[in-house]
Amino acid sequence: MITSIQNERVKQWHKLKQRKHREREHKFLIEGFHLIEEAYKSKWPIETIIVLEQITLPEWMMSFEIVIVNETVFNHLAQTKSPQGMMAVVKKRHMTPSLNGHVLLLDAIQDPGNLGTILRTADAAGFATVYLGKGTVDVYNDKVIRATQGSLFHLSLISCELGEIIEQLKKKSYTILATDLSEQTVNYSTVKPIDKGALILGNEGAGIKQQYINASHIRIKIPIYGKAESLNVSVAAGILMYQMRK
Repeated sequence: MITSIQNERVKQWHKLKQRKHREREHKFLIEGFHLIEEAYKSKWPIETIIVLEQITLPEWMMSFEIVIVNETVFNHLAQTKSPQGMMAVVKKRHMTPSLNGHVLLLDAIQDPGNLGTILRTADAAGFATVYLGKGTVDVYNDKVIRATQGSLFHLSLISCELGEIIEQLKKKSYTILATDLSEQTVNYSTVKPIDKGALILGNEGAGIKQQYINASHIRIKIPIYGKAESLNVSVAAGILMYQMRK
């Protein structure tokens, strides 16, 4: 059992809380039984399961390396207020896009909760591939992972230059839709179901970069009937993705 936060393995695990170390090591931490189970079911490479002493594990976990730690070490690594006593180090997986159906393009979504909720909704709506543009929060951020509720492991998540991806999708006969508030927009409810659609969503404050709006085929908006200035981007994402599925 590891009992010191000065242990070298503990130091390496703790560094995974930072994006630069996750990117360098190609690993990330997940916390709680549900997320570990989802990673296992989706065949993501689990490297190590870290367990608080006296926690009983299901039999399927015993095929992985198990490291038992005391409460001091576990709390040092944990990022939740009420940890469940188990976490795992997971290796990142090489992603390839699935271009059968609908895809989502995210332009600089910065709030971890928003990104996690969008990914969870994309999974539910059958959007298998999500392109993450420059400026988007790290998808392996612990707050993003928790907000996805495991949907992270069901999607192809690809960091990219959105302009290049938009042109590639056009060549593959995708219809590009972008949210916009200009006079050229149409009410989202008038958009008919699309077999191959790519939806662009933009930054919480600045929206979508004009160059991506200009590259789209259809500009859409969700009407505001009350006094709110706008909708949260994750709420708008859910409305629009399901409209495209109708």
